[in-house]
Amino acid sequence: CGNNMSVPLLAEAVTLPGTEKETAVVIFLHGLGDTGHGWADTMTAIRLPYVKYICPHAPRIPVTLNMKMTMPSWFDLMGLSPEAPEDEAGIKRAAENIKAIIDHEVKNGIPPNRIILGGFSQGGALSLYTALTCQQKLAGVVALSCWLPLHKSFPQAASGSGNKGTPILQCHGEMDPMIPAQFGALTAEKLKTIISPANVIFRTYPNLMHSSCPQEMSAVKEFIEKQLPRI
Repeated sequence: CGNNMSVPLLAEAVTLPGTEKETAVVIFLHGLGDTGHGWADTMTAIRLPYVKYICPHAPRIPVTLNMKMTMPSWFDLMGLSPEAPEDEAGIKRAAENIKAIIDHEVKNGIPPNRIILGGFSQGGALSLYTALTCQQKLAGVVALSCWLPLHKSFPQAASGSGNKGTPILQCHGEMDPMIPAQFGALTAEKLKTIISPANVIFRTYPNLMHSSCPQEMSAVKEFIEKQLPRI
């Protein structure tokens, strides 16, 4: 088994091991101010026996959007509109930290095309950015209630990406007051200019606010089963 200590986020992450031989991995990133525990509980409800689920915790940093309060955050947030300034260095650093988890799993024998990267809100944003700038081809991306960070730098930023043919499941609540569904729709349109449009699945859920719901999680489970079939 590889040494987790070389990957800081892995040492602390909530990991749900498979109940049989693990042949695939789902890495899922929580939203601002949260921890990996809540999403580990959600994943438990839809887990597949041959998949390992890794839910890392974001580091605690001061967040400009929340009056510089220190909280779990993958990178600093200045605002939530598409025109808000962005923490470019922080986003890139966070993506490298997530790529280190992917590399660790690959070294431990799970090929990249058996790894799904996903997340909710800020975690979903980071999962999109990481996958689109990652050279290894992943099995898929799950992006819930989120946006594409540094969207103006794409598609150029994805020029070396191995994931231009990778399916993305993007879900959004139609009543989301934090990240309006319209931003989700703009993100889906942007994604279609970077990867094959047929690979972008965008689903919205009426009456859903900035959270998840059973119908959405069943869509996520279906997507995971399709992209990571039993082998």
